[in-house]
Amino acid sequence: MTDNTINKAFEAECREQIAQQGDDQKLTGLARDFFNESAKHKYSYHFSWMGRPIIQLPQDMMAMQEIIWQVKPDLVIECGIAHGGSIIYYASLLELQGHGEVLGIDLDIRAHNREAIESHPMSKRISMIEGSSIDPAIAAQVRAAAEGKKVILVLDSNHTHDHVLEELRLYAPLVSVDSYCVVMDTVVEDMPADFFPDRPWGPGDNPKTAVWKYLEENKDFEIDQQMQNKLLITVAPDGYLRRVR
Repeated sequence: MTDNTINKAFEAECREQIAQQGDDQKLTGLARDFFNESAKHKYSYHFSWMGRPIIQLPQDMMAMQEIIWQVKPDLVIECGIAHGGSIIYYASLLELQGHGEVLGIDLDIRAHNREAIESHPMSKRISMIEGSSIDPAIAAQVRAAAEGKKVILVLDSNHTHDHVLEELRLYAPLVSVDSYCVVMDTVVEDMPADFFPDRPWGPGDNPKTAVWKYLEENKDFEIDQQMQNKLLITVAPDGYLRRVR
């Protein structure tokens, strides 16, 4: 048996097991319970990448590593910078591949975060734009930066339905065929309604409802069900969108 045959058999076995995970209601229920209970302690806030807070679940960052290795993009666009850990993470993966850049967009890049990002060893692969991601002038800058490039898109800024839907309409067309648009925090739809008392989003008004609406409008993307079945614990159920045409 050749190495290629062994690898294909292993991959087929994994695909079958992943599908079984997704169908296991007890397991998926436990994963959901873990997420909701750990979120009370801001579990995802407690991880960093190369010295910067990443504010993401490790499972989702493993998924992003797989996607970046598979796609080998010229450009990763992320709406939402915060402390900069995620754009530094993507830049470090591109550095390992020896190719690619990251473009981060945020309404308010705080001075201490900008300084930390710009002084980081991975800053050579990072550029940033300050302003609203749904501002037409900002969108025009992003389109210019993405022209002719293989693009991965990550949406992780304002989590209201209207904002995310507009981001999808503006930026999802930049994503290359066989690449991904990843919409973070779709999990808000599945969380208790009282979890967001001081936020303008919640069940019924969040990134997942925006994804559902966008997929009604646009048939170029499909939900990568295998990815969320594999992760089980994720902030992005229904949020891993693969461009298929």
